[in-house]
Amino acid sequence: MNSFLCWIGGKKQLRKEIIKRFPAQKSKKYVEVFGGAGWVLFGKEVIPKQLEVLNDCNSELITLYRCAKYHPEELQKECQYLINSREIFSDFKQQLNTKGLTDIQRSARFLYILKISYGADLSSYGRYSKSLHTSIDMLPKVSERLKKVVIENMNYDNLILSYDSEDTLFYLDPPYFGSEKYYSSQFTKEDHIKLAKLLRQIKGKFILSYNDDPFIRDLYSDFHIEEIARTNNLNHRSFYELIIRNYT
Repeated sequence: MNSFLCWIGGKKQLRKEIIKRFPAQKSKKYVEVFGGAGWVLFGKEVIPKQLEVLNDCNSELITLYRCAKYHPEELQKECQYLINSREIFSDFKQQLNTKGLTDIQRSARFLYILKISYGADLSSYGRYSKSLHTSIDMLPKVSERLKKVVIENMNYDNLILSYDSEDTLFYLDPPYFGSEKYYSSQFTKEDHIKLAKLLRQIKGKFILSYNDDPFIRDLYSDFHIEEIARTNNLNHRSFYELIIRNYT
């Protein structure tokens, strides 16, 4: 199934290439470290008795996932009469910085800002025809898909250490190197280095998506690296992304 969200760096186009490179032997634990819109999670098969974990450090996003999982009907009601409006967009941005909202109200506002903002940047009004209706209509199906998924709100390093085992498959989609400013999380060059060092020490398997950059190629030079061509949704230009694994 598709994700009900959009997100900067989302893997809608690349997910099939990622999923078909999963290990042939099914893992007992599947962990998405940088969850975002969860395109790979929503696109992969549901394996009986496999523990699935969706994590992100963005607390507003995780609150939205939890509300979609546990309270889809209430979230639908909160969103059902919203229209595409610059004024509403501006008001909701301000309201997210105040106290007093319920989790349902916060999630509705965050979902609105995410869907209406330009390129899902959570900042600028999109100025084009978009609505929440597709996402709202999907919520019951999303709730069912997330029924047995563990939703976490942890830093990447703590999450990896918490779930690492010989039977774990990690999928990682960190902020792309040189483009960190476009993401809501604070991710530095030192974080890229720290992540690579951590992945060298894990017991489990990992599959990692990155932008094609000499620094990243050098950082992961001792792993299996493939380049995949794809098209940017905003400017329609072709570029290459890397899929990196510690298995063949």
